[in-house]
Amino acid sequence: MKIRQYGRSAPGPSPVAGQPPPRRRRRWPRRVLVTALAGGTVAGAVLMLRPEPPHRRALPPAPGPQAHVPAQALTAVTSGLPAALPDLAVLIGQQESRVRARPQDAQAWAVLGAAYLERGRQSADTANYPKAERALRTALQVRGEGHPQNAVALDGLASLANARRDFPEAKRYGEQALKLAPKQWTAYPPLIDAYTGLGDYKAARSTLDKLTALHAGAAARPAVMAEASAVYRDRGWREDAAAQLTDAAAAARTPAEQAARLTGIGQLSWERGDREDALRHFEAALRLVPGGRAALAGRGRALAALGRDGEALAAYRAALAGQPDPRDALELGELYESLGMFPSAQAQYDLMKRRAEEAAAGGVDEELLIGQFEADHGDPREAVERLEEEWLRQPGIEVADALGWALHRAGDDTQALEYASKATDKTKGGGVRSAPYVFHLGMIERELGEDGPARRHLEEALRINPYFSPLGASAARSALHELGEVPDEPLPAELP
Repeated sequence: MKIRQYGRSAPGPSPVAGQPPPRRRRRWPRRVLVTALAGGTVAGAVLMLRPEPPHRRALPPAPGPQAHVPAQALTAVTSGLPAALPDLAVLIGQQESRVRARPQDAQAWAVLGAAYLERGRQSADTANYPKAERALRTALQVRGEGHPQNAVALDGLASLANARRDFPEAKRYGEQALKLAPKQWTAYPPLIDAYTGLGDYKAARSTLDKLTALHAGAAARPAVMAEASAVYRDRGWREDAAAQLTDAAAAARTPAEQAARLTGIGQLSWERGDREDALRHFEAALRLVPGGRAALAGRGRALAALGRDGEALAAYRAALAGQPDPRDALELGELYESLGMFPSAQAQYDLMKRRAEEAAAGGVDEELLIGQFEADHGDPREAVERLEEEWLRQPGIEVADALGWALHRAGDDTQALEYASKATDKTKGGGVRSAPYVFHLGMIERELGEDGPARRHLEEALRINPYFSPLGASAARSALHELGEVPDEPLPAELP
């Protein structure tokens, strides 16, 4: 069966259009699980805290107005809230000094681990994750197994596992933390994220209900509303999700937290195809935190949808200027490809591969991203192999969609339809209104000759977000043009 592919083709090895490429095995690294202190000692952990490189080293806080900075960051990281990168640098420097002087201070180790984690998430520098793990495990070791105050470190390990896309580990740590501190609101969000990643949407909703019943204080409410927004979004309740995040942004207590919520609102606007509203929220976030990576990438996405290609490319390049996120590199590569700038696209794909390799070395599970890349720009059969393993380990909606698309690209449309249907079936948890998911379903149905459902789903994808992908949206329009109008059919004869 001929595989229909989308995108413009370029001279050379790019397989985006035409026949699938020959089987070639990439030497992608598998994820490295970092468990540095599983059998180590606290003294060893102190020795492993090497000095920061000069460009990252935090200066001691100056007397006067800056004295409050570590306190703000301390409150944020111990509550699982966003913190400004400069504040994190100060806090990390202080906590490193503290644990060197007092290696039995479990709380200091836990705070240090949480700060490393937050810096890694914000900067996309996954080299912070092994450091976070060492610090958090040391906090557990100092206090001893079963200590009631271990919940803070266990929350941190659950959040770290989520950041690494290791949802089974996140669930394990999250459930341990919740058992130790069932009335502590910070124990709930990492567990909700873990259940979502595992495709257990019923458990995620139940855990959210328990969280909201706690009546957390005013400082916690923005984070609780943001968690509710994510669950509502996954259920397809877009208006409720946006309302929760809007309230969270209004109630945020720091510029970093408010910028994170505004960025989330921008992403929700983007997902429903509202380019102008998305751009407005991304730019508002950038006014609060200039250089915010996620807001810059979102701004690039919105500008591209508005046809402001030069500005979009500049925004993406700014987002990738520091520690590039491989997902942003992949998006920029596809934007370049849609503009016919094939060498620039290939450079971004190469960057994406390097960054994915570095992330895997830091313990991040990048199988989903690698599978998505291989399906469209590499070896679809390798994508299927990787994503089938990922599905067995953590069967969430994202993996179902990616596996279905990879199977389609590899020529197995019958099995592809099974997974694409799971990703879009509300009864199986696929309530999220996702233009890419519905587009994939429609393209698979088209290949199977199911023209009616294919036409319906491709039209739906473009109604949800007409700009969902610079390559995919164009392919959806081309496929609809080929399918043509709904054919006239004779009315059924009247029964006698």
